[in-house]
Amino acid sequence: MPAPKNHLKAALADKRVQTGIWLNLASASAAELLAGSGFDWLLIDAEHGPNSIPTILAQVQAIGNRVPVVVRPPIGETWMIKQILDLGVQTILVPMIEDAAHAAEMARAMHYAPKGTRGVASAVVRASDFGRVRDYMDTANDETCLILQVESRAGLQVLPQLLALDGVDAVFVGPSDLAADMGYPGNAAAPEVQAAVDAALTAIVASGKAAGILTFDLKAAARYQAMGVTFLGIGGDIGLLASAASALAQAARRF
Repeated sequence: MPAPKNHLKAALADKRVQTGIWLNLASASAAELLAGSGFDWLLIDAEHGPNSIPTILAQVQAIGNRVPVVVRPPIGETWMIKQILDLGVQTILVPMIEDAAHAAEMARAMHYAPKGTRGVASAVVRASDFGRVRDYMDTANDETCLILQVESRAGLQVLPQLLALDGVDAVFVGPSDLAADMGYPGNAAAPEVQAAVDAALTAIVASGKAAGILTFDLKAAARYQAMGVTFLGIGGDIGLLASAASALAQAARRF
């Protein structure tokens, strides 16, 4: 029996648009609810959400096989990648990539030797169904998916090197941090920032790798999709809950 098929990786390789949302609440119940809402993927955020390995595991278990899961660790460290993969997560988005050596290290961390440096524990981890997936070691490398996040001027400068790396499936542009780094904190819509974002996305698409971005503006999402972006974040659990709750409270005051 081989490792489970990574349907998100396959879709991105086929240039099919995949839309999803961020999970920042660290709630297994919220993750379970949203898993049935029709998104193509859900991203569990440990960079800006209060998540740890146990809370990530609880959400992964709640989501089950209904929708592909992506995890963003707080930082790109090999030991974090290892723990997340052992949970059965196959797609990882690594934030704050600013040099090619770090990116190459992350690519190696996603794979077993001889291709990479992932530690071997397939007899005891959830990813292999605790050793029941007999061919896991031989097939797992083909199903892992690495997304690099560039969100600074330094990251944009090394983008051509990142796009040339083997083992990188997609590159995600982070407009908010990029805006702050460019001197426009809180203003990702600044023309200078948007020009940099558009140029980066265009280069990623032209390279043949999948391009990704997060926006809470559906008009912007449509524009990015027209540009060729296929890993498209269109919201988050906190924003959905906050906006719906505020709208309901305001509506009730009009009775």
